[in-house]
Amino acid sequence: MKLSRALTALALCGCAFVLNAEPVSFTDLAKHLQYRTVKISPDGTHLAATSVLKDGQTVLSLFDLVNKKGANIAPRQDEDVLDFWWASPNRVLYTEAEHDGGWDVPIATGELYAVNADGGAQEMLYGYRKTGMETGTLVQHVTAENGSAQFLSRIAGDPDHVLVEITDWEASGNLGNFTTVYKMDVRDGRKVKVATAPMREASYLADHKGNVRFAVGEDLDGSLKVYMRPIGSDQWELLSQASADRDWPLAFSPDDSTVWFECPGAERGFGVCRFDPATKKMTNVWSNPDVEMDDLAQGLARDSVMGVRFVDGRPALSVLDAKSPDAQALIALMQQYPGEDVQFVSGTDDGSKAIALVQADADPGTFFLYDRASNKFTPILQRASWIDPTKMASKQPITLSARDGLKLQGYISYPPGQEKATHLPMVVFVHGGPYGIRDDWGYDNYVQALATHGYAVLQVNYRGSGGYGYNFIKAGYHEWGGKMQDDVTDATRWAIAQGIADPNRICIYGGSYGGYAALEGAVKEPDLYKCAIGYSGVYDLPRSESRKDEAETLYSQDYWKRTMGTDETVLAQHSPIYQLGSLKAKVMLIVGGKDKIVLPEQGENLHAALQDRKVPHEWLYEPDEWHGFYTEDHINEVLTKVNAFLDANIGPGAAGATVTAAAAQ
Repeated sequence: MKLSRALTALALCGCAFVLNAEPVSFTDLAKHLQYRTVKISPDGTHLAATSVLKDGQTVLSLFDLVNKKGANIAPRQDEDVLDFWWASPNRVLYTEAEHDGGWDVPIATGELYAVNADGGAQEMLYGYRKTGMETGTLVQHVTAENGSAQFLSRIAGDPDHVLVEITDWEASGNLGNFTTVYKMDVRDGRKVKVATAPMREASYLADHKGNVRFAVGEDLDGSLKVYMRPIGSDQWELLSQASADRDWPLAFSPDDSTVWFECPGAERGFGVCRFDPATKKMTNVWSNPDVEMDDLAQGLARDSVMGVRFVDGRPALSVLDAKSPDAQALIALMQQYPGEDVQFVSGTDDGSKAIALVQADADPGTFFLYDRASNKFTPILQRASWIDPTKMASKQPITLSARDGLKLQGYISYPPGQEKATHLPMVVFVHGGPYGIRDDWGYDNYVQALATHGYAVLQVNYRGSGGYGYNFIKAGYHEWGGKMQDDVTDATRWAIAQGIADPNRICIYGGSYGGYAALEGAVKEPDLYKCAIGYSGVYDLPRSESRKDEAETLYSQDYWKRTMGTDETVLAQHSPIYQLGSLKAKVMLIVGGKDKIVLPEQGENLHAALQDRKVPHEWLYEPDEWHGFYTEDHINEVLTKVNAFLDANIGPGAAGATVTAAAAQ
């Protein structure tokens, strides 16, 4: 356990175990996870992790497993380390991002950095803020470039070079990102072009030897295009059947002889296939009639595949060979933590050491170091050591049918100890996105803040959500305020019919699209919800659609048309701000003044419209917050005030109650 203590000290978070009889506090629930991602070096001598410091900044933490020494690599002020990759046993690449709140992935700066495993030789390899030398004419010197760089893959046998995808901002223009693959020197950023895609907005897949073999992306009309090219050729070949089936190349086998593809199921539904580049034959190896694969399950060695992970209510694993050393090791850890989600997340080149993550609905997770020689798992890093899983709520998977017969999945979280209770006050918590995003079984501090304080929490993956295939996503197109909203309504009525929810004590709450759905639900179903909470939500669809700028591409414009439509009359009819005459529910609005995803004017205009109608409502505005609050104190404030608002409207003795906190007038 010396290793665990050393790593915890390295993160400088001052976090300790808090295992007492006190109920979970909003302060604890508001804390950021201390560790987000952990990866072991290719030779097993070092660890790298994204760690969150006391001030909320995410840094890159490096730790020497042999000498028990470490270092933190901090990004610029007001930026975070976004992601990282081992380029070699001694070199780590990483990207940085600007803060943009808690609801969305942070906005990457586009810069690519490198640092040695001991924290030395830190270098910006690519970026618009890079400083470089201009001396000499025969040597290619690295200078600032206006573009974005993203790690693509290592190159076997070459510790000094990797493949990176680079998008030139000026060359891309407003037609969509035009991305090129370069072979880059990880010591100084010098690069040589090796591949150009046959289309804009493309993703690439390379084999282990550094040959870029596949390019895939969507056309303006949303159709998928899958291209392949032979080794040593610049000519791309369209794979017509793979494109028509919306197959997606995922990874090469260790010997590069076959490729893993996401593909249709053997008979129906969804699947995973092996593709032979030589014969172009696709062979199904896994199928599920209801849900897509979540990811390929990593084995002990880097880039090894031991099976398929999927989420059919709870996370599940289908192994390819249950007798393999990878499967046997993972099964042994699963037996120690029954009912939890167990997976390998990183491994050495030879599979002698690996990192495993154990997590659950009530447990933010713990990282383990596995040593194949001793066949032992050692816990090394807890994501949130201050959270006691025994005090958290559990998520129960549910299945129901929408009014048109479409099968929907979701979750019910009961207050701890009240799993058999009936007629509970309930919060319908709607996820954002909406398209391609889903609620899952994992730990969620916002859900826990509600459930551990007495509320049943209902989550539903309405049509348009991810995880159920392209047709399920497409079924949500043009359905803001329509069938997507009806799915939320149907799930709410299902919970009432099951005796879970008290029909007179239900509130609807969500962030981003979920904020829209909360207010739209309140005006569309005025007798169903007693209160509605909109957090960084969209409330005026025509105004959101009209917000164009020069940076917007044809792809994003066409995506809006495909998913939302262009009829402003219909968009207005489905906008909460124009339906306030139907509003009966109490309202709370939460807005960050620096939100770049949903402009603050969306919340501000609804706030003003409610004021004009003399409708009392809660107004929580933080001028320095973003799309979902990020500062722990501000998250704590959200959790505290939301629960006070709920207590006043659907909590104990709330019949006829009014908003107790300072209402906006």
